[in-house]
Amino acid sequence: MIEQVIEQWHAYLKGQLPDGLDALLDDEVVFYSPIVYTPQRGKAITTMYLQAAGQTLPGESASSGVPGETPTGGFRYTKAVMAGDTAVLEFETTVEGKYVNGVDIIRCNDQGRIVEFRVMIRPLQAVNLVHRQMAATLEAMKPSG
Repeated sequence: MIEQVIEQWHAYLKGQLPDGLDALLDDEVVFYSPIVYTPQRGKAITTMYLQAAGQTLPGESASSGVPGETPTGGFRYTKAVMAGDTAVLEFETTVEGKYVNGVDIIRCNDQGRIVEFRVMIRPLQAVNLVHRQMAATLEAMKPSG
Protein backbone atom coordinates (compact mmCIF):
# COMPACT_ATOMS: atom_id res chain seq x y z
CA MET A 1 0.00 0.00 0.00
CA ILE A 2 2.78 2.49 0.89
CA GLU A 3 4.19 2.31 -2.63
CA GLN A 4 0.92 3.66 -4.12
CA VAL A 5 0.74 6.39 -1.47
CA ILE A 6 4.28 7.53 -2.26
CA GLU A 7 3.48 7.47 -5.98
CA GLN A 8 0.55 9.80 -5.23
CA TRP A 9 2.78 11.97 -3.01
CA HIS A 10 5.22 12.41 -5.90
CA ALA A 11 2.30 13.24 -8.23
CA TYR A 12 1.13 15.86 -5.72
CA LEU A 13 4.60 17.43 -5.60
CA LYS A 14 4.58 17.67 -9.41
CA GLY A 15 1.13 19.29 -9.36
CA GLN A 16 -0.47 16.23 -10.96
CA LEU A 17 -2.86 15.18 -8.17
CA PRO A 18 -6.23 16.83 -8.84
CA ASP A 19 -7.49 16.67 -5.24
CA GLY A 20 -4.11 17.63 -3.80
CA LEU A 21 -3.47 16.86 -0.17
CA ASP A 22 -7.17 16.28 0.51
CA ALA A 23 -6.92 12.99 -1.38
CA LEU A 24 -3.73 11.97 0.40
CA LEU A 25 -4.24 12.89 4.04
CA ASP A 26 -6.43 11.07 6.54
CA ASP A 27 -8.71 13.35 8.57
CA GLU A 28 -6.82 12.34 11.73
CA VAL A 29 -3.29 12.69 10.28
CA VAL A 30 -0.54 13.70 12.70
CA PHE A 31 2.31 15.92 11.52
CA TYR A 32 5.64 15.97 13.36
CA SER A 33 7.63 19.07 12.49
CA PRO A 34 11.38 19.44 12.97
CA ILE A 35 10.59 22.92 14.26
CA VAL A 36 7.54 22.58 16.53
CA TYR A 37 7.78 20.42 19.66
CA THR A 38 4.16 19.25 19.81
CA PRO A 39 2.57 16.99 17.18
CA GLN A 40 0.15 18.83 14.89
CA ARG A 41 -3.12 16.89 14.60
CA GLY A 42 -5.64 16.96 11.77
CA LYS A 43 -5.83 17.43 8.04
CA ALA A 44 -6.16 21.25 8.06
CA ILE A 45 -3.04 21.97 10.13
CA THR A 46 -1.01 19.27 8.35
CA THR A 47 -2.01 20.71 4.98
CA MET A 48 -0.90 24.16 6.12
CA TYR A 49 2.50 22.87 7.30
CA LEU A 50 3.11 20.86 4.13
CA GLN A 51 2.15 23.81 1.92
CA ALA A 52 4.45 26.09 3.94
CA ALA A 53 7.26 23.55 3.59
CA GLY A 54 6.66 23.52 -0.16
CA GLN A 55 7.26 27.27 -0.20
CA THR A 56 10.24 27.12 2.17
CA LEU A 57 12.01 24.20 0.48
CA PRO A 58 11.79 25.21 -3.18
CA GLY A 59 11.27 22.62 -5.87
CA GLU A 60 12.80 24.60 -8.69
CA SER A 61 16.47 23.93 -9.27
CA ALA A 62 19.16 26.02 -10.83
CA SER A 63 21.13 23.78 -13.15
CA SER A 64 23.63 24.63 -15.85
CA GLY A 65 22.07 21.98 -18.05
CA VAL A 66 25.22 19.86 -18.01
CA PRO A 67 24.16 16.18 -18.00
CA GLY A 68 24.96 14.46 -14.73
CA GLU A 69 25.47 17.71 -12.83
CA THR A 70 23.70 17.95 -9.50
CA PRO A 71 21.20 20.81 -9.50
CA THR A 72 21.61 23.42 -6.79
CA GLY A 73 18.72 24.79 -4.83
CA GLY A 74 16.10 22.30 -5.95
CA PHE A 75 14.30 20.01 -3.56
CA ARG A 76 14.80 16.39 -4.57
CA TYR A 77 14.45 12.99 -3.01
CA THR A 78 17.71 11.04 -3.08
CA LYS A 79 16.71 7.75 -1.40
CA ALA A 80 13.55 5.85 -0.56
CA VAL A 81 13.07 2.91 1.79
CA MET A 82 9.59 1.40 1.94
CA ALA A 83 8.29 -1.46 4.06
CA GLY A 84 4.78 -2.33 5.18
CA ASP A 85 2.87 0.87 5.88
CA THR A 86 5.92 3.16 6.15
CA ALA A 87 8.25 5.01 3.78
CA VAL A 88 11.41 6.92 4.62
CA LEU A 89 12.31 9.41 1.89
CA GLU A 90 15.64 11.22 2.14
CA PHE A 91 15.76 14.66 0.55
CA GLU A 92 18.17 17.49 -0.08
CA THR A 93 17.93 21.05 -1.26
CA THR A 94 19.62 24.40 -0.86
CA VAL A 95 17.95 27.34 0.86
CA GLU A 96 19.64 30.75 0.82
CA GLY A 97 22.86 29.03 -0.21
CA LYS A 98 22.73 26.59 2.74
CA TYR A 99 22.62 22.82 2.24
CA VAL A 100 19.54 21.16 3.75
CA ASN A 101 19.35 17.39 4.20
CA GLY A 102 16.49 15.50 5.79
CA VAL A 103 13.97 12.72 5.75
CA ASP A 104 10.22 12.48 5.43
CA ILE A 105 8.83 9.49 7.31
CA ILE A 106 5.37 8.76 5.98
CA ARG A 107 2.96 6.14 7.37
CA CYS A 108 -0.35 5.21 5.76
CA ASN A 109 -3.47 3.30 6.77
CA ASP A 110 -5.20 0.44 4.95
CA GLN A 111 -7.30 2.97 3.00
CA GLY A 112 -4.17 4.45 1.41
CA ARG A 113 -4.32 7.71 3.37
CA ILE A 114 -1.36 9.28 5.15
CA VAL A 115 -1.89 9.02 8.92
CA GLU A 116 1.55 10.20 10.03
CA PHE A 117 4.04 12.58 8.42
CA ARG A 118 7.31 13.17 10.26
CA VAL A 119 10.06 15.50 9.02
CA MET A 120 13.64 15.57 10.27
CA ILE A 121 16.26 18.03 9.02
CA ARG A 122 20.01 18.49 9.41
CA PRO A 123 22.49 20.18 9.86
CA LEU A 124 21.72 22.62 12.69
CA GLN A 125 22.39 25.63 10.45
CA ALA A 126 19.67 24.32 8.09
CA VAL A 127 17.25 23.71 10.97
CA ASN A 128 17.65 27.32 12.12
CA LEU A 129 17.19 28.69 8.61
CA VAL A 130 14.14 26.52 7.87
CA HIS A 131 12.67 27.45 11.26
CA ARG A 132 12.94 31.15 10.46
CA GLN A 133 11.48 30.77 6.98
CA MET A 134 8.68 28.41 8.04
CA ALA A 135 7.64 30.81 10.81
CA ALA A 136 7.42 33.68 8.31
CA THR A 137 5.55 31.56 5.76
CA LEU A 138 3.05 30.24 8.32
CA GLU A 139 2.45 33.76 9.61
CA ALA A 140 1.76 34.97 6.07
CA MET A 141 -0.68 32.08 5.52
CA LYS A 142 -2.82 33.00 8.55
CA PRO A 143 -6.11 34.61 7.61
CA SER A 144 -6.12 38.31 8.35
CA GLY A 145 -8.90 39.57 10.49
